[in-house]
Amino acid sequence: MEEASLATLGPAARRALYLRALVRPLLTVTALLWIYYLIPWDRPHDPLAIPAIVGGLLAVVGLAVLQIRAILRARYPAVQAIEALAVAVPMFLLLFAGAYCLLSYASPAAFTEPMDRTDAIYFTVTVFATVGFGDIAPVTTSARVVVTLQMLGDLVVLGVLLQAIVGAVKLGRARRRDGPAE
Repeated sequence: MEEASLATLGPAARRALYLRALVRPLLTVTALLWIYYLIPWDRPHDPLAIPAIVGGLLAVVGLAVLQIRAILRARYPAVQAIEALAVAVPMFLLLFAGAYCLLSYASPAAFTEPMDRTDAIYFTVTVFATVGFGDIAPVTTSARVVVTLQMLGDLVVLGVLLQAIVGAVKLGRARRRDGPAE
């Protein structure tokens, strides 16, 4: 079986493929943001809050595994990989933003300033991007622990997940090229 090549596609088919690769992740991220803004983060003492965030992180891992399997089977593995990253990374970031919301509502002094949902996304992205403007910083031990966990998770996302996805793209291409004819 020949490896599918974008160059062999006609212009209309290539545009449709690119459009799908943009629209599906955009719709997924929009849905994730919608859910993020609907979740009642202002109830930090809810006994289900922490298990929900841990479950969400486990869901990110599960999603990554499913996406890697999809990349291996995809006709265009690189396009599938872009879709995978465009969903997994925002989901990961929104889970930490939710944790920061919970912390900020439970203890407004946990950070240098109280954070609402949008501030929590902003802070999460600045930590992920290692920008660290310094306008919002963790003050309490619990906030510093969560930020440290995010920084370690960022390294995993950037290192392990990215490497796994690139490896899956290479393997998927090799399997398509060397696999049995259909």
